[in-house]
Amino acid sequence: MIEIEEVTKIYRMGAIEVPALRGVSLRIESGEMVVIMGPSGSGKSTLMNLIGCLDKPTSGRYLLDGQEVGSLGDDDLAGIRNRKIGFVFQTFNLLPRATAYENVALPMLYGDEGEIDQARVEAALSAVGLGDRMGHRPTEMSGGQQQRVAIARALINSPSVLLADEPTGNLDSRTGMEILDLLLGLNRERGLTLVVVTHDHRVADRIGRVIQLEDGLIDSDANGNGEPAGSDLERVAKRAGHGEA
Repeated sequence: MIEIEEVTKIYRMGAIEVPALRGVSLRIESGEMVVIMGPSGSGKSTLMNLIGCLDKPTSGRYLLDGQEVGSLGDDDLAGIRNRKIGFVFQTFNLLPRATAYENVALPMLYGDEGEIDQARVEAALSAVGLGDRMGHRPTEMSGGQQQRVAIARALINSPSVLLADEPTGNLDSRTGMEILDLLLGLNRERGLTLVVVTHDHRVADRIGRVIQLEDGLIDSDANGNGEPAGSDLERVAKRAGHGEA
């Protein structure tokens, strides 16, 4: 599903180069659940943006469903985002004057058909428990309800990958766990590949695989039993031991 090979990302600020990713290699299977963690500046947001086709790597390869997408143009990347990837953000990113129905329907206007399928919008909102709130605006809903609208919007074009960036960050503990339960249920029932960036160890404890980033490299990659799946730092260390650059 997701294959990342020796990916780097360097941001240039005038004559200064700032490496955000320094050779990340990663594979995520279809239907898998993964948490990405790390301190500020570790590269986790950059990695999420690359996986979500919001940015392109400086070097290395990124394959999604076997297709090399790391070097595609902006229009092609936009098409992949619309068809294959759903996004859920900490700040919800809902249009404040639009109803829940209108917020969820919006991505359909940018799809291949360019028109709204009312039944699909209603089904998406019902799937997240908001079948009776379709006409409400964000200011008329709680934070948890707004995040449910955002999840329904992310699902409307039937993506195969759902990327969630701190999805519980703006919610109280109970509501945050309800949202997490909803995401885990979508993975279980629909086979969605779920990738979550979070600082919350309670979220990590509920998801089987935890990838820890440090200084633009994978420091650890372990399954739910704590068993290691290899890391970029180990790979770099082995290279250094053999005198490789």
